[in-house]
Amino acid sequence: MPPKVDTKKCNGCAGRTEPQCVRICPGDLMAVGEDGKAYCRSLRDCWDCMSCTKDCPTKAIETRIPYQLGYHGAKLVPFMGKGTITWICTDIYGNEERFKYRIRNNAD
Repeated sequence: MPPKVDTKKCNGCAGRTEPQCVRICPGDLMAVGEDGKAYCRSLRDCWDCMSCTKDCPTKAIETRIPYQLGYHGAKLVPFMGKGTITWICTDIYGNEERFKYRIRNNAD
């Protein structure tokens, strides 16, 4: 599923020359509109790689789990740490489960 931007959290990476989501998107699909908020230019062309979701400094971008897999309201949100990534899985009832992993390409 393509990324969903929370416009209340998104500040377009204010103060940076290029927003993180624009910089990281391998499909060159993320952009910032005149309102200063990020958006995906072509939802159907999104690769679902979650790079923008993982790299957003304000955690304004999330990826929804497709209905066929998680039903409406379920979501998967990554939080990048130093050398780790934590995935927060929320089911349709709001129950959360967290999974923390070491980043594989970490030098230490």
